[in-house]
Amino acid sequence: MRETRRRSDAVRNHERVIAAARELFTEQGLGVTVPQVAERAGVGKATVYRSYPTKQELVVAVAREQFRRLASDTEAALARDDAYEALCSYVPGMFAALAADRVLADALFDGEILPAAVILAQVGELLRRAARDGPIRPDAGETDVRVVLCGAVRQLIVLGETDPAVWRRYAEMVLNAFRLSPTGPLPR
Repeated sequence: MRETRRRSDAVRNHERVIAAARELFTEQGLGVTVPQVAERAGVGKATVYRSYPTKQELVVAVAREQFRRLASDTEAALARDDAYEALCSYVPGMFAALAADRVLADALFDGEILPAAVILAQVGELLRRAARDGPIRPDAGETDVRVVLCGAVRQLIVLGETDPAVWRRYAEMVLNAFRLSPTGPLPR
C-alpha cells in the first residue's frame, strides 16, 4: 500500500511539474528557472531534478509531442520527390506550428536542444535539395536556416506575436529570402 501511494504521489508530482513548466515556458519563455517551475508546481527543486537532471531535459519533456510532430513533418518533406514544393509547403506549416506553441518556438530558436538541432539540420538539407528543384539560392544551407528562419521566429517571440496570419506572412518572407532574386545575387 505504501509503495502504491508513493508511486501515485510521484505520478501526480510529475504531472504538476510538466504542467507548471508548460505554463511558465509559455508565459515567460525558456529563461524560466527550475526553482521557478518547482515553486509553481508546489514541489521541491529536488523533485524536479530527480526526473529532469537538466533544464534542457525538462524542456524536451514539455515539448516532446510537438517535437515528434515537427520531426515527422520534416522527414515527410525530405521524402518528397520535389524538394522545392516540399519546402514551399513545409515552411508555412512549420510557422503555423510555432505560432501555436511558444515552447516549441523557443526550443527551436534555441537550436541547442537536441531535437531542435536535428530538425534544423534536416531543414538545411531540405533547403539544399530544394535548390536542385526550384529557384532557391544554391549557396543556401543550415546556417541560413538558423539565421533567417530562426531569426524571424525569435523576433516574433520577442514581439509577443500570436496572430497566425502574421506568422504566415513571415513564413512567406523567409521563403522569399531563400529564393533566387530574378536579377541574381547583389553585386559585391
